[in-house]
Amino acid sequence: MKIYCLLAFTFISGFVCAQAVAIAKLKYDGGGDWYANKTALPNLIEFCNKTINTNLSLSEDVVEVADPDLFLYPYLYMTGHGNVVFTNTQAANLRNYLISGGFLHIDDNYGLDPFIRLEMKKVFPESDFVEIPFDHPIYHQRFDFDEGLPKIHEHTGKPPQGLGIIYEGRLVCFYSYESDLGNGWEDQVIYDDPEEIRLEALKMGANIISYVFTGVQ
Repeated sequence: MKIYCLLAFTFISGFVCAQAVAIAKLKYDGGGDWYANKTALPNLIEFCNKTINTNLSLSEDVVEVADPDLFLYPYLYMTGHGNVVFTNTQAANLRNYLISGGFLHIDDNYGLDPFIRLEMKKVFPESDFVEIPFDHPIYHQRFDFDEGLPKIHEHTGKPPQGLGIIYEGRLVCFYSYESDLGNGWEDQVIYDDPEEIRLEALKMGANIISYVFTGVQ
């Protein structure tokens, strides 16, 4: 049985939870390719375990939006290019997960934006996505990103934006928009990105993982 570890980790002594902690990709309805970026999370996990001393399970899990097992994962990764649909039950479960201490990272893989904004309104009808300032701790964990998200892939000429939903003073959802972080985490042969670009993506991903566990606001 999986154990949800609520303890923070430290970069000095390594992850304080003795059992490896699983993170998961979110499976959603609507026909969008929730399964995109298949090598992204395994590569990010390997990078985090080697670089910032996390103790993450080496392979990702997959969890559906309405599944009670959602609450077993401190970090959920959501990506895709197309349509997303949350039922009322799914939206309620995701909201309960997030306000109970969970964290959702939405990674726009180009094309997700118009759908996810509408569906997240079902989850937090009282809140909008806001731009996260560059001095926020999520950009300054192990690695400093003084200008916010790195630009990994170009689609429309827009700058990358780190958006978020804040609930009672806590960042519960981080939305990497126009950045393509997950593509940067993929195996190098998939997109043939320069290694320095992939490294920037992995470093930003490690910051997100670190932020989830440290909880510094």
